[in-house]
Amino acid sequence: MSAHNELGREGEEWAANYLEDRGYHIRCRNYRYLKAEIDIIAQKGNVIAIVEVKSRSSVYFENIAETVSRKKISLLVTASDNYMNTHNLDTEVRFDIITVHKTNNKFLIEHIENAFYHF
Repeated sequence: MSAHNELGREGEEWAANYLEDRGYHIRCRNYRYLKAEIDIIAQKGNVIAIVEVKSRSSVYFENIAETVSRKKISLLVTASDNYMNTHNLDTEVRFDIITVHKTNNKFLIEHIENAFYHF
């Protein structure tokens, strides 16, 4: 497995643990629908969080959250609609981004709630 894929998987694990530590229940990981994949679907109270995880190990200072394209957002919305309908859920849905920045063996995690409203 390439280092990029390994970092992505490791970042998703850190993100899931981060959410669980804050009282979220992880409903699903790597949910696929058509051409879309949702990294994490989590629930806290009456809110479903559709979470895109972005991981980096470089010192490049680009805002990782801004790397989520409009096309990716559209795919996430389509997949989340399918998930909600398939599971007969009628609750608030929120789209979040969790960024995981790895430096040496340390991880810095940032959770951006309602991330698509920040663009």
